[in-house]
Amino acid sequence: MQRSFTLLYTSLLGICLGSGSSFPSNINIGGLFPNVSHEYEVFRFALSHHQDIPKLVPQVDMVLMGNSFSMTYAFCSQFSKGVYAIIGLYDRKTVNMLMSFCGALHVCFVTPSFPIETANQFVIQLRPELQDALVGVIEHYGWTKFVYMYSSDSGLSVLQKVLDTAAEKNWLVTSVNVESMTGASFLKVFQDLDKRKEGQIIIDCETERLTGILKEIVEQGKNAKSYHYILANLGFLDIDLTDLRKGGANITGFQLVNNSEPSVSRIVQQWMEFDNKDSKVPKTGLKYMGALTYDGVKVMSTAFQNLRRQRIDISRRGNAGECLANPPAPWGQGIDIQRALQQVRIDGLTGHIQFNEKGRRTNYTVSVMELAPSGPKKVGYWNEDEKYVTTASLIRASNDTYGLLNRTYIVTTILESPYVMLKKNHEPLVGNDKYEGYIVELAAEIAKHVGYHYKLKIVSDGKYGARDPETKMWNGMVGELVYGKADLAVAPLTITLVREEVIDFSKPFMSLGISIMIKKPTKSKPGVFSFLDPLAYEIWMCIVFAYIGVSVVLFLVSRFSPYEWHAEDYEEGAEPQTPTQAAASNGVQLSQTPMQQNANQQSPEQTNEFGIFNSLWFSLGAFMQQGCDISPRSLSGRIVGGVWWFFTLIIISSYTANLAAFLTVERMVSPIESAEDLAKQTEIAYGTLDAGSTKEFFRRSKIAVFEKMWSYMKAADPSVFVKTTDEGVMRVRKSKGKYAYLLESTMNEYIEQRKPCDTMKVGGNLDSKGYGIATPKGSPLRNPVNLAVLKLNEQGLLDKLKNKWWYDKGECGSGGGDSKDKTSALSLSNVAGVFYILIGGLGLAMLVALVEFCYKSRTESRRMKSINDAMRCSTLTRMSGNGSGGENGRILTHDFPKTVQTLPCMSHTASMGLGASGM
Repeated sequence: MQRSFTLLYTSLLGICLGSGSSFPSNINIGGLFPNVSHEYEVFRFALSHHQDIPKLVPQVDMVLMGNSFSMTYAFCSQFSKGVYAIIGLYDRKTVNMLMSFCGALHVCFVTPSFPIETANQFVIQLRPELQDALVGVIEHYGWTKFVYMYSSDSGLSVLQKVLDTAAEKNWLVTSVNVESMTGASFLKVFQDLDKRKEGQIIIDCETERLTGILKEIVEQGKNAKSYHYILANLGFLDIDLTDLRKGGANITGFQLVNNSEPSVSRIVQQWMEFDNKDSKVPKTGLKYMGALTYDGVKVMSTAFQNLRRQRIDISRRGNAGECLANPPAPWGQGIDIQRALQQVRIDGLTGHIQFNEKGRRTNYTVSVMELAPSGPKKVGYWNEDEKYVTTASLIRASNDTYGLLNRTYIVTTILESPYVMLKKNHEPLVGNDKYEGYIVELAAEIAKHVGYHYKLKIVSDGKYGARDPETKMWNGMVGELVYGKADLAVAPLTITLVREEVIDFSKPFMSLGISIMIKKPTKSKPGVFSFLDPLAYEIWMCIVFAYIGVSVVLFLVSRFSPYEWHAEDYEEGAEPQTPTQAAASNGVQLSQTPMQQNANQQSPEQTNEFGIFNSLWFSLGAFMQQGCDISPRSLSGRIVGGVWWFFTLIIISSYTANLAAFLTVERMVSPIESAEDLAKQTEIAYGTLDAGSTKEFFRRSKIAVFEKMWSYMKAADPSVFVKTTDEGVMRVRKSKGKYAYLLESTMNEYIEQRKPCDTMKVGGNLDSKGYGIATPKGSPLRNPVNLAVLKLNEQGLLDKLKNKWWYDKGECGSGGGDSKDKTSALSLSNVAGVFYILIGGLGLAMLVALVEFCYKSRTESRRMKSINDAMRCSTLTRMSGNGSGGENGRILTHDFPKTVQTLPCMSHTASMGLGASGM
């Protein structure tokens, strides 16, 4: 025992001594992020990608940007927790405080915020400096006079560099601080710029502020082609420039994240699929600040892995110290971590990552972008070695072409849910902002890819488009395209031959077919005896006859077989007694005839347990799988029992397998299931939309079933055609199942998902067709629109939009109006019949018991009466007899003939003396 304790103590001591020099498996890193920020979500995403040992364990504090007290408290809190490094954001008001703490305490701070001029080596700046790249672009365009709009929030380092270069090259620069500028101030600034004819403007702001400035520019109409803007921001693709390019303005910017790289695009895709249920920020694409945050986590993970590989001890022991101590107590291992961070050389989302001795990015590349009519395009890049390099010269079109591409196109459409709908608060809104829906978003995506701006216009007559057979004039959206009232039709417009003859269609953006809509039938409730439904009525009858037949056969074979007959069993193995022996045992001496003596010598009485009632009971017990207290003894009887058991096994198993489904499923019995069912009946009316492709399909069809349906619809009175889809749906809902509406499957599926959830689609599609975007014949927009549709389809955006507007916004729950049977919990109505049978059986048992009691009472009464009569007869016989009593109470018989002695007493007047027989 003592030896074991010594070994254990030695082992523990070795572990404790060894752990002091081992590298920690978990590295606590701090995080300082605003309450709701894109960078924090990316920080969580990055941690999920870097789980290698040593594992980074976050200690995050949400801070108020611009609040020095909040930032100080969070920093000191994390320092006291023993973090090895901190990643986070700062602004102009808190940057100096953070620099001071990091330098005094030797705590490394990794940040994607704007770079600053500092000698603090413990600040690792992930964002590259932009001033050199910006000067290179200005020189490329040959600007000598321009306006520099900046926000002091992001510091003045870029402006200082531009002003220094302007002094060297004699540039004329007008600087404007837009940090707190209002709309009126913007208007005044641009009025002054117009007077001086200055249209070359640089905007240097963070993304949030830049978005507001661009909105002011659009509202004041300063996005004309006479203006050229350079956005001094590293996230050119993160900015929505749709409104800005409508006027044809030239826009140049910088892009740090190269989305064309496979490794980058893969991570961006993973980011879009990342689970952010706890996030309060809507899911957006990976912005450049998020990419910098991701790279920051990667840099920290790589640095600590290198430290672990080099076996450098960085473990923190004891109290971490007080960050506000005077004088401050710097952390000894901070220098090692700072060196490891600065020595990292990796490729991240923002390109090559490398730091100089001051903790700033070096050897990086920035892409130069321009906004072309078709979207952003890369026109060059800048790096420290080659400076600005042009990769693609964007050939600008003539003024006429630019005017065509930037004119406002009229896009005709139709109010149809969920394609185009008015917003709930549309009254104060104007233009395209009044509408929402699948087509509204599709039109925006098409315009974004093609490079035009547009105005949505609802078709005046509310029709899709058909040719009048008398006037040969087109109505609806097709008519507006044919007669030049619209430039484009983005709507659920079906591609048909007759329409293709007068207008052009793009590739279909949605595939569909004609389907049947009916009112959802009421679910049939299960009957009282629904537990009998798993087997058909014929099977139940056959089971009853089989039960009776088996019982009868068992009774017969038991009667015929000698092995079913056996002597009666007596209690405790006693031998059967003859009447004489019974009388003798009772002290009564009887005289016997020779026949009686011969009968007493015969074997006991033979019995058979399988009477007709026992046979029925045996068969019932076997069918109910409860068994019975008797069983056949003969081979024939056992054969009957065996086949009956096999029969019941199969029947009961089949019944049990179907019982659950029949008890838990409420079935909807649909009156029709296909177009053939509609054509074969006249009780349910059916129709289509007037002046639409569905009506044309039936009118032109040569299929017998559809010809029959068209003949009915054409001759129906009242008319079965409706003017709008909403009218058709209301007619289905109010007809109590007496009207079916034929419409496109997509609209059918959508309505099935909307309240009151009382319609359903039955059968398959009657045809196959598609919706396309229509343009007038010879329109220059046809090919660009066609390519845009194909691109959106390949990107999966079309399916995403359909899921959003059909199913994500559904109001009928999971499955919506699906007509399939749904399993639910059992209710009392499902099994009420079983209880009724139980109650009925119990009542019948009580009634039979009462009848048995009455019958037995009456039988016993008669028996007792007969016994009394026999006793009275015996008494009278003794009194009138000549016999004398024997000794010891024995009765001596008289000398009567033996035949007389054995006769019973039949009346009170008998004068012969008889001996008592078993009394």
